[in-house]
Amino acid sequence: MNHNQLSNQTIGSKEIVYSVSNMLIGLGILTLPNTIARNTLFSDGWMSIMLGGMIALGFAGAIGTLASRFPGKNYHAMATIIMNRKAAHVVTLLISLYLLLFVSYQVRGVSTITRLYLFDNTPEEIIGLVYLLVLIYAVAGPSIALLRLNLIFFPIVVSIMLLIVFLNLGSLNVHYLLPVFKTDWKKIIITSKDTVFSYLGLEIMLFYNIYVVRKSKLLGSIFRGVLIPILIYFIIFVFVIGVFGPMVVSNTLYPLAELAKEVEVPGGIFERFEFFFFVIWLMTLFSTNAMAFDVALLALESVFPKYRRFTMILVMAPILFILGLLPSTLRELNVFAEWISYMGIGFAWVLPALLLLVAKVRGVKGDG
Repeated sequence: MNHNQLSNQTIGSKEIVYSVSNMLIGLGILTLPNTIARNTLFSDGWMSIMLGGMIALGFAGAIGTLASRFPGKNYHAMATIIMNRKAAHVVTLLISLYLLLFVSYQVRGVSTITRLYLFDNTPEEIIGLVYLLVLIYAVAGPSIALLRLNLIFFPIVVSIMLLIVFLNLGSLNVHYLLPVFKTDWKKIIITSKDTVFSYLGLEIMLFYNIYVVRKSKLLGSIFRGVLIPILIYFIIFVFVIGVFGPMVVSNTLYPLAELAKEVEVPGGIFERFEFFFFVIWLMTLFSTNAMAFDVALLALESVFPKYRRFTMILVMAPILFILGLLPSTLRELNVFAEWISYMGIGFAWVLPALLLLVAKVRGVKGDG
């Protein structure tokens, strides 16, 4: 393999940072301000965002250290070296199950919000089916292409979000943010649970580790990939509170979408800026869901190497679609999402952290 071929199959720090950040910015950025505002007073919710972010950074350190300890190996190979092959099968299948359910929820969530704001006369089932077909097309190709796609999508999405904030700067009312430190610390801690859920996604590097060339840069890149969403969540939360007030935000399901509606572009270039925002935001969700689906397939391929990827896709896709349709109300959908998030904490964060602990105790390394 020549130098050009090798470089085409590897990723650097920028791909890692953008991929991790893109995974963490998904549906949560629309709903998180509402969830936080319902449980905190005034602008105190920023403390929950930071506390949840610190917890995420802790697990990011564990996942990054584990991946760096076994350069060029995926999660299944790491678990096999640390424990044994059967145990590796179990932990790998658990993380695959979580990611598949995550994709199922995301497909349903995208179809629900898209119908609400863009295609109000189109059934959710049709929107979800079309979206799932696009995901299937994406994951049928090479994984490296999805990682490179983040280099295009992520800067655009961040720019649009910052533009929304900038164009609403004149509507910011500082009095809505005051007073501060009025929320009981117990509520701050309890609310941080929801912010932690929003940081799920960094575990993709347990599998994309096979494409990382410079293991010394991996941990720092993952940290930066988590820090960017923390900052974005903080800015968005402060601005929606400052523009609408805590009472309105606590009773608005998608505050960021409403913030985009408030944008008035000089010259009337965009009469409905929220439409433009949703189109760009769907790019982020597509990239996020495609990577989650891809990593789930990578996990299954490591356990069942004899089966072709496309065969797995054809088997999994109908199941994901049906599971996403099972919640009949918004409350049921939120419960579905919460249980998936608990699975993510346990299977994608805690188990890898325990594997790292076992590897350190036993002195196991994968770098020879």
